[in-house]
Amino acid sequence: MTVTEELYSGYYKDVYRYLFSLCRDASLSEDLASETFLEVVKSISSFRADCDVKTWLFTIARRRWINWLRKKKRTVETSDIFELTELEQPGGSSAEEDYLRRELAERIRVIIDGEPERQRKAALMRIDGYSFYEIGKALGISENSARVMFFRTREKIRRILKEEGYDYE
Repeated sequence: MTVTEELYSGYYKDVYRYLFSLCRDASLSEDLASETFLEVVKSISSFRADCDVKTWLFTIARRRWINWLRKKKRTVETSDIFELTELEQPGGSSAEEDYLRRELAERIRVIIDGEPERQRKAALMRIDGYSFYEIGKALGISENSARVMFFRTREKIRRILKEEGYDYE
C-alpha cells in the first residue's frame, strides 16, 4: 500500500466529516474530499513533517472548500455595496452565504482604503449614514461634489467587483 493510499484509508472519513461541518451538504463534501485527496497525491512530495498529517489534510480540504465558494456564482445587490456593517453580520441562510458576505465586505473595505483620502473619507462617511450635505461640509466641498465623489467610488467598486466575478441584481 502506498503512502497516499494509507492516507486515504486512514483519513478520508475525517476529511469528509470536516468538510460536511463546513458546507452541510453530503454530495459536495464527497466531491471536495475527493478533490482534497487528488491534491494530496499531487503534493505529497512537498509535505514537510513540521505539522500533523491531519492538520495538513484539513488545510488542503479547507482550501478546496474556499475555492469552491469563490467559484460559485456570486451575486451582489447594488444596495449591498455600501451596507458593509450588514454584510459583516451573520444573516445568510447558510455558513457559505455568511462567509461570502464577510469576504465581500472585506474586499469592499480594501478597495475603499486604496482610494485617495477625500474619496475614502466621503465613502466611509456615507457608509456611516451621513448625508451628502454633511459630507460636503466636513470635507469643505459642495454637496454635489460629495455626490460625485461617492458615485465615482461606488462605480469603481462595482467595476472591480465585476472584474473579480461578482454579478449584480
